[in-house]
Amino acid sequence: QVQLQESGPGLVKPSQTLSLTCTVSGGSITTNYDYWSWIRQPPGKGLEWIGSIDYSGNTYYSPSLKTRTSISRDTSKNQFTLQLSSVTPEDTAVYYCARDPQKVLGTGGMDYWGKGTLVTVSS
Repeated sequence: QVQLQESGPGLVKPSQTLSLTCTVSGGSITTNYDYWSWIRQPPGKGLEWIGSIDYSGNTYYSPSLKTRTSISRDTSKNQFTLQLSSVTPEDTAVYYCARDPQKVLGTGGMDYWGKGTLVTVSS
């Protein structure tokens, strides 16, 4: 069974870069046709898709976050990473990584999720 685990700082200061890593076990991030996504949920709000990286390393970003987002991967460690720059308190959310086997590139259709990690943006 595929398992995903998010890791990274729980507190980031405004204007800095948020950086999170998702470690995948029980499956490979290079498996054909799988997409690996970052999704977040601000307090009291719905899920928001941030972006994805596919099995070949191609990246896809939400238009609303594209200018601040970078997703990369380390295949030797079976990890993929989110970087979100110039953060503000509005970026405070629970951040999830998930597998998207159907190339939904949204918040639906994920079959495996990490437990999520709360990131607070505050000085």
